[in-house]
Amino acid sequence: MDLKLNGKTAIVTGSTAGIGLAIAKRLSAEGVAVTITGRNQAKLEAAAAEIGGSVNPVLADPATAQGAATLIAAVPDTDILVNNLGIYEAKAFADIQDEDWHHLFEVNVVSGARLARHYFPRMLKRNWGRVIFIASESGLLPPAEMIHYGMTKSAQLSISRGLAEHTRGTGVTVNSILPGPTRSEGIADFIRSVVDNRDAPEAEQEAEFFTKLRPLSLIKRLIEADEVGAMVAYIASPLAAATNGAALRVEGGIIPTIA
Repeated sequence: MDLKLNGKTAIVTGSTAGIGLAIAKRLSAEGVAVTITGRNQAKLEAAAAEIGGSVNPVLADPATAQGAATLIAAVPDTDILVNNLGIYEAKAFADIQDEDWHHLFEVNVVSGARLARHYFPRMLKRNWGRVIFIASESGLLPPAEMIHYGMTKSAQLSISRGLAEHTRGTGVTVNSILPGPTRSEGIADFIRSVVDNRDAPEAEQEAEFFTKLRPLSLIKRLIEADEVGAMVAYIASPLAAATNGAALRVEGGIIPTIA
């Protein structure tokens, strides 16, 4: 299917591995000139080589004001903004300190708000653009083992929907994508940290994770990053012009009710 994205430009934050890399690869394959960001030059260069096509690696961390300014200076305008940058950790609620709350909020929420504050008005002025927040099913169903993470994903949903309210009658859309647990860098360590049998093979740990911690999952497996990338590419495309202000699930059926 031709997504009619050839010639468009995109910024994908946190894009040297995992979901961000998969999104960048999918957009590039559709003819999009993609800017990727990261904090490590070697990883940026390796990701750029893997993506191929027209790719612009920018050493910048939008989780900081200076990093966002660096990215904006390097790429003042874009057709598509994918706010993918995010971190997570498992931590008992009583152990989550003030600095943990602030750090996750800064990285997961403020980073995207900073970039949207710059790029979104320019999209409105051009009457075309896409802002996409990579949230999580945790934004609707916060996990007991990382409540602070769920809080940041709920906040992303609020920002996304609020921005969409400003797009009435324009060619700009703002949406959130809600992946479930996805096979990416660090997921094996995360699963190992929350299951009982930490010495079992990875496949058994994954099975225990879905049985005990994500029992509502219909697919009973980790989502592949490419599966998220495919959804993002479609939502970024002109073909998805009627989808706006939505929270779109790629979470394997963990959330059973309409929300």
